[in-house]
Amino acid sequence: MRRKTLWGIIMMTALLTACGTTAKNTKTAEVAAEEVSVAESAEAEESTEETDNEAESAEAATEAEEAKEPEENQDESAGSIEDAIAQETSYQEEATEAEETDSEDAADDEGPTAEISEHVPPKYTNLRTEGAGTIERISYTAHDYAGDESEITKEANVYLPADYSEDKKYNVLYLLHGIGGDEDEWGMNKNTSRVKTIMDNLAYYGDIDGFIVVTPNGRAGAEYKKDSSMIDAFYLFGQELRNDLIPYMESHYSTYADYQEGGYDMAATRAHRAIAGLSMGGMQTINIGLDECTDLFGYFGAFSAAPTSNIASKTASILEDSEYEIYYFYNICGLQDKVAYSSASAAAKTLPALSDKFTDGENFMWQEMSGGHDFHIWYQGFYNFAQIAFKHDSENLAN
Repeated sequence: MRRKTLWGIIMMTALLTACGTTAKNTKTAEVAAEEVSVAESAEAEESTEETDNEAESAEAATEAEEAKEPEENQDESAGSIEDAIAQETSYQEEATEAEETDSEDAADDEGPTAEISEHVPPKYTNLRTEGAGTIERISYTAHDYAGDESEITKEANVYLPADYSEDKKYNVLYLLHGIGGDEDEWGMNKNTSRVKTIMDNLAYYGDIDGFIVVTPNGRAGAEYKKDSSMIDAFYLFGQELRNDLIPYMESHYSTYADYQEGGYDMAATRAHRAIAGLSMGGMQTINIGLDECTDLFGYFGAFSAAPTSNIASKTASILEDSEYEIYYFYNICGLQDKVAYSSASAAAKTLPALSDKFTDGENFMWQEMSGGHDFHIWYQGFYNFAQIAFKHDSENLAN
């Protein structure tokens, strides 16, 4: 438009000059110049309006995208949780029936042969009738830590070693479930439980001194059922452990703690408590057991620790000035685990390089093996950790 206007002025001026009307030419040129000025102003205004409109459109588009992001993130988060639950619950095993063997093979199979490995030998998964422990279902008073902290009643399963006696003191492992499970996910609500069978056989063959195993519901709130959407309740479970569950266990079972109803020194017997868990329970082992409740536990086992686990640098920072020794921190994860491999490795793999609390091969182990996000890995993790727990501190070695 600007080019056409200028071209018209030039032609008009030339024509008027040729006719010798100089004064008139000057006036006409002035008028034309004004027309050019008006045209340019109009064009500038039009350009500014277009720019403003474009900016407004871009801003509106950005706002629309930002408004969509929370919904998309929620959908993605929900999808990730659903995928984790699907994998977590896709596979489970129970005790196996012992196969008949000749007397020579049976003799060779006697005695302790367990080792940290990538395979659980059949003799440790066979259902025992002789030298078998028992499972009890308990109810205890807890609190709605995810809500108004009112009293609630929760349940848990307790494995007691064969020939359990009040005349003997026992170590205790608190074994935690994943985001899609509850106190029964480890199968500790039946005598064919693989956890029970592994414990029975490790103790029977003399690989370990039998200890108590507790499988609680790891949601510290009134909405603790496994279909609950109260994910935040997982992160508050440390309060329930400290205030409710551990005191219940130590007031009702024969443990090393000197329980007193009005309060007692729980840190004094941390060498006799262990905490371990799968997926979300692995996160709780790290975030709660290792980083928050170091005064309560001496042994830690994280099996495929979930994506919200504290990263190694954070744990190293938290433990930097801790007075408590880490007797052992064991980790396992499947190499094909798309849910937890990156988070589990970020949480633990580099700890020995970041903190002098951990020494690889002495009180720390990172194990990775072929497998996904399921019980193939977690039974192996339990079998290995059961051999490690309560063996690496001087107090237990002396007992």
